[in-house]
Amino acid sequence: MTKQTVVLDSIFTCPRCGHVETETMPTDSCQWFYECKSCKAVLKPLEGDCCVFCSYATVPCPPIQLGDSCCG
Repeated sequence: MTKQTVVLDSIFTCPRCGHVETETMPTDSCQWFYECKSCKAVLKPLEGDCCVFCSYATVPCPPIQLGDSCCG
């Protein structure tokens, strides 16, 4: 069995102001809210996405990378 590598760093882009920030994703919980460090907008996942990383970042959250469902 091959162990799959999970990428934890993802580039998050605020859809309101365009601010770009590299963030490390949590491995033990989902992140449903994210406050932009520039404009302070509090972002929530888009409909159909499980977390803010799946909606606004370059790499989806760890459970999705592994082919699992996210957040139960």
